[in-house]
Amino acid sequence: MSSKEEAKERIINWMKEQKKSKHYFNDICKAVPEINMREAKKLINELVSEGRLRYWTSGSTTMYMLPGVDDVEKEEKGMV
Repeated sequence: MSSKEEAKERIINWMKEQKKSKHYFNDICKAVPEINMREAKKLINELVSEGRLRYWTSGSTTMYMLPGVDDVEKEEKGMV
């Protein structure tokens, strides 16, 4: 596994461990602190392209989440 793929896996695993389902870009960068923000942005965009992450936006804010609409709908209704 390449270091790029390892970094992607660390991002996915970090997101799975968090209590919230939606995350800001800067927070996701904490999963791979040794990578500069530009490289992290590339990795996150690749994960979105691969379908392993999704964008979520409120119109003014963009966040990232793991695929799984049910979790977001529950959180937005206050059920989580």
